[in-house]
Amino acid sequence: MANTKNMIVAQSGGPSPVINNSLRGLVETAREFSHIGTIYAGWHGIEGVLKEELLNLSEQDPEEIALLRTTPAAGSIGTCRYKLREHQTEDFERIIDVFRAHNIGYFCYIGGNDSMDTANKVARLAQERGLDVVGIGVPKTIDNDVGDSQFQLIDHTPGYGSTARYWSHMVQLANEENAGSCPADPVLVLQAMGRRIGFIPAAARLADPERELPLQIYLAERPVTIDQLCDNVNDQLRRDGRCIVVVSEGLKLGDIGESKDAFGHTQFSASKTTVAQIVINALNERGLPVKGAARANVPGTDQRHNIVYASTVDLEEAYQVGRKAALLAAEGESGYMATILRNEGPTYSVRYDKVPLPEVANSERAFPESWIAPNGIDVTDDFLAYAKPLVGNDWVSVPLVDGRLRLARLRPIFADQKLPKYVPQADRKS
Repeated sequence: MANTKNMIVAQSGGPSPVINNSLRGLVETAREFSHIGTIYAGWHGIEGVLKEELLNLSEQDPEEIALLRTTPAAGSIGTCRYKLREHQTEDFERIIDVFRAHNIGYFCYIGGNDSMDTANKVARLAQERGLDVVGIGVPKTIDNDVGDSQFQLIDHTPGYGSTARYWSHMVQLANEENAGSCPADPVLVLQAMGRRIGFIPAAARLADPERELPLQIYLAERPVTIDQLCDNVNDQLRRDGRCIVVVSEGLKLGDIGESKDAFGHTQFSASKTTVAQIVINALNERGLPVKGAARANVPGTDQRHNIVYASTVDLEEAYQVGRKAALLAAEGESGYMATILRNEGPTYSVRYDKVPLPEVANSERAFPESWIAPNGIDVTDDFLAYAKPLVGNDWVSVPLVDGRLRLARLRPIFADQKLPKYVPQADRKS
């Protein structure tokens, strides 16, 4: 067809257990429309677009695309943390040149709030240059921080339900460890991801909705001093003889020697120390009222790539939001992010809709203050009612071959490069 245009899909930011199912939903749906031609992936996000490294997804074996369902993280097409800044005019011009060279009419970007900003900038730029390019955002973040505090733009982001399930199970397993070894190790401190947004550490309460465990949860949204934290833990030890502590990686308790990414976000797992280490050092230096020592467990990136603990609800919603993005693209609905909205009623259900990209670009939703318990070290039942349906009740069926995970393996089929080599502006040495 004369009006057939090609599509580029790319990913940005930290991955999730279900990110590739959004990619799969987008690709499988886009294939249904004759006016969408070849589907390319920007190899490692917008950097791949800038470098004209476009992986051909249309030429991939459909079985490998289907296996994206249970292939976690971002190894299939890569991700990046490259920020398009207003002054980087050469980068923007390069994107337009790549779009023109490869007859791109659709650009879909999978990611969090910063990624929605990139999708918005690219969509706006294309319109300004008179290009017929549809720009669509696809939400993704384990932090659940995209959107507004009223949950009107998006109820939750794909990726969060799986990480919440991970923490529900990790705390249950940690309790078995702590209960068994408490004569020697009465305190176990677990550090959760989420920067300074509390949705992930809050999910620890899903392990113990009846509040039977000696569990304390510290969200970054509720400031506490190290002395107050130690007093809380020691009081728990006097009552129960043991304590499980979940701390947000962004809880401000002292200097951790922060390392920052290109967006200015702290990379807590790459910093010089951790909040968990600060906590156990303080507890052990001050001394515990019972025998033994405090120990720490910092899971790290396992929280965002462990497909075994993924939520089946999360997987399905990730696919459907990717499908919604492809439908919006096919219908020419430029400048929107596909979204998930919760329906009212006693039974959990959702609908898929669209919201303007400018409204979600660079948004950062905080954990609601009303969901933090009065004592400051727990969350309320209202949060549990919100989060419980997201983790699901079934196990993901992950295919195995000879005892190993059968993950998607895309072939390195790249589009012919038609433009001169290009180094992204932020990567150039002055």
